[in-house]
Amino acid sequence: MENVTALILAAGEGKRMKSDKAKVLHQVCGKAMIEWVYDAARNAGIDKCVAIVGHKAEQVMEYMGDRVGYVMQEQRLGTGHAVQMARSYIDKGGYILILYGDTPLITSETIKKAIDKLVKEKLNAVVISADVEDPYGYGRIVRDADGQFVRIVEQRDASEAEKSIHEINSGMYVFTAGELAETLDLLRNDNDQHEYYLTDTLEIMLSKGYKVGVYKTADSCEVLGANDRDQLMRISQILEKRIGQ
Repeated sequence: MENVTALILAAGEGKRMKSDKAKVLHQVCGKAMIEWVYDAARNAGIDKCVAIVGHKAEQVMEYMGDRVGYVMQEQRLGTGHAVQMARSYIDKGGYILILYGDTPLITSETIKKAIDKLVKEKLNAVVISADVEDPYGYGRIVRDADGQFVRIVEQRDASEAEKSIHEINSGMYVFTAGELAETLDLLRNDNDQHEYYLTDTLEIMLSKGYKVGVYKTADSCEVLGANDRDQLMRISQILEKRIGQ
């Protein structure tokens, strides 16, 4: 797929893994999590992949080698900050795909369909979402009466009605590069964590009259991430079934 750059966020520490290994290098079904993500992007036809690294960066760079480009996030100040570090790639234009090195179940089909939606509907951003049985802790996708995207509301800020929403934000997106660059410059960190959140770019885009859409995955498992050993095991079991089909 021409003119698409995949940014794979892989700077997290992953303390709950209780390991000296970089979080994204923990293996499922014989491959590191980040390698599954990279393969999904490549199989979607994306030639340019960039890993945003931080904690134990040298391990990730040694494992992935020259298959990807690298951006260093020295200070980890949120997802928005991570993407800001990759401005040199964003400023080249085209489309930017945001993926996570610890979500190895994302498929090339979902990536392709999200990009197709952005292009065909002439949108500036597409949020990849999923319906889950238990949405507790996730950001909810709020839509208007016509089903159009309104905003993402986090668990701590959600009303009781919003907490009942089962469609969640995966954290994975496709953006038009120019509009992403513009909104990255406007991100603020005036929140409890003093971090820059990528989700805030969506509300900024809407306030400027840009168009934001949602692509909902058919299989909610695709958005699962691994933050501890139990989640890693669950993802391994899902992948084993998928491979065996």
